[in-house]
Amino acid sequence: MKTLLSGAAALLLSATPAAAADLLVTNVKGVKVTADRKVERFTGLLVGEDGRVKRVLHGEMFKLPTGTRVLNGGGQVLMPGLIDAHGHVMGYGLALGQLDLTGTRSLAELQQRLRDYAAANPDLPWITGRGWNQELWADKKFPTSADLDAVVGDRPVWLERVDGHASVGNSAALRAAGVTATTKAPAGGEIRDGLFVDAATALVDRHVPAPTPAMRAAALDRGQEALLSRGLTAVADMGTSLADWQAMLAAYGAGRQKLRIFSYAAGSAELAKLQQVAKRGSQFDDCLWLSGVKLYADGALGSRGAWLKAPYADAPHTRGLPLLSPAELRTQGGVAVRDGFQVAVHAIGDAANDMVLGGFAAIGCGTGDRRCRVEHAQIVDVRDLNRFAAGKVIPSMQPVHQTSDRLMAEARLGPNRLGGAYAWKTLARTGVRLPLGSDFPVEDPNPFPGLAAAVSRQGLDDQPAGGWRPQERLSFGQALAGFTRDAAYASFAEAKMGGLDVGHYADFILVDRDPAAVSAHDLARTQVLETWIAGRKVWEKTPTVTPERG
Repeated sequence: MKTLLSGAAALLLSATPAAAADLLVTNVKGVKVTADRKVERFTGLLVGEDGRVKRVLHGEMFKLPTGTRVLNGGGQVLMPGLIDAHGHVMGYGLALGQLDLTGTRSLAELQQRLRDYAAANPDLPWITGRGWNQELWADKKFPTSADLDAVVGDRPVWLERVDGHASVGNSAALRAAGVTATTKAPAGGEIRDGLFVDAATALVDRHVPAPTPAMRAAALDRGQEALLSRGLTAVADMGTSLADWQAMLAAYGAGRQKLRIFSYAAGSAELAKLQQVAKRGSQFDDCLWLSGVKLYADGALGSRGAWLKAPYADAPHTRGLPLLSPAELRTQGGVAVRDGFQVAVHAIGDAANDMVLGGFAAIGCGTGDRRCRVEHAQIVDVRDLNRFAAGKVIPSMQPVHQTSDRLMAEARLGPNRLGGAYAWKTLARTGVRLPLGSDFPVEDPNPFPGLAAAVSRQGLDDQPAGGWRPQERLSFGQALAGFTRDAAYASFAEAKMGGLDVGHYADFILVDRDPAAVSAHDLARTQVLETWIAGRKVWEKTPTVTPERG
C-alpha cells in the first residue's frame, strides 16, 4: 500500500502497540534538533519492531512494509523524549511521600504545614520532609530546633532544605541522634541552633529509619510515573545507592521499569558495592546503566556551603565548605577512571570548580574519551571558563537554578563576581557539550520551565524583564539539544537516543503546542499529552482511541 504522510485525520496516537511489526507514526508536527543545534521539522516516523527509528519522514510517499501498523497523530506536535542530565530518582519518589515544604513563604507557613502533617500522620515514628528555602522568607533567617519544638515535641522531626545541603531537626531528633551542645561538626560541616549544614547532616541522617524495600519500590513507582508525565524518557541519577539499584533492578525484572536511568553511584564506597552486583555499563535492554560515580566538592549557595575563592559578600567570615580535597579527588576519581567509570563531581563555587578542573587534569580526564563531568558549574571564575573545553570536561547545568537563585547569587557574591555565573552561552561558545537538567527534587523535574529559562533567563513570573544577564541566553536549538542530544552524550548514549535519528530509539512525546514557535512564557507551560519509549506508549494524559492498522 502507499500512504501519504500528511493530512487532517482526527485520530490521536494511542494504544500501546504490539511488538511484532513496524510502526508508522504519521500526521504529526515533528520538532527535533540536528547535530548542529538547528531545529528540524518532520511529519512522521517509521519505527522498526525493535523500537528504533528506521526513517524520519518529511511528507514523502513510500510503500509500507507488509503488516505495518499505522498510528495517526491527528496533527499533534511530536518531539524527542526529553532527558534530564541531573536528577535524583529515588530521592524524588521518596519526597513525594513526605512532608512537602516547597514554596513556603515564611517560618509560620512551614510550622503550619508541619502541624497539619503531624496531625494527619500520628503513627509516624519520625516526621521527615524537604523543600524549605529561607531565601523566600521576608527575614531570610534559617529555622531552628526551637521553631520546630514549638509545633512538634513528642517525636523526631528532620526537615531538609530545598537544595539538600542543610537540614533542621527538633530537639527530639537531636536526642535520638545523640547530638548535644558539645557535639562538634565534622570537617566540611556546620551546626548551629539545630541547623546542620553539608557534612554535619550525616550526624542525624544515620539515625533516621531507612526506607524498607517496599517503601523504595513504591517511591520508585511514584517518581517514575511523575517523571514520565513531564515528558522525561531518560534521566541521569546522580547519587544511586546499592539499595536504590536493587529497587530499580527489581522493577526491571517485574516489568515495571519504563524510564531509562543512567546511575552514578553515591560516592566511591557505594560504587565499590555496586561493582559487586553490576558490571560497568550494565544496560538491561538499555533501561539501566551503571555509568559512574558522583562526588561532592562543596555545598550550595543557599546555605553558604558553596566554596568560593573570596569571602561571601553577605557573610565575610566564610568562603564556604570544601568537601573534597585535591588528594581525595585524585585518589577516588583516579580509581573510577582506571576502572572505566565516569567521574561526576558536584561543584558550585568558583574555588570548587577550579579545584575540580585541576583534579580532572591530574587523573587524565583530558586524554581519550573519558567525559568527566562537573555537576552544576554555577559560579565559575571567568578565567576558568575555557578550561572545560581544554580539559574535555562536560559542564552539566540546570537552567532553573539560575532563575531560582539569581537574587541570592547577587547577595552572596556582590555585583562584581557574576561574570562566570550560570554562563551557559559563554561555555557553549568554547565548544563544550552543554547537557541540561533540573536537579529534581531540588527543583520540579518538569523540563519545559528549564527550556524556557534557558532561552529567556526568566522565571515562571517572567522576571526580570529582558532576562538576568541576558547575554548568556541559549537559542531554542541549543536548549533542546541540552535536554536531548547533549544529555545523552553526557552519559555515553548519543548513539542510541536524544535525536530521533535513524537507529535511535523511538523515545518521543506528544505535547499541546509547538515549543519552537511560542514565547518563553508559553513554552514553560507546555503540557505533555503522551510519552512513548522504544515505540511503546508508557504514559498518557487522557485515554485515547484504538489506532488504525495498515
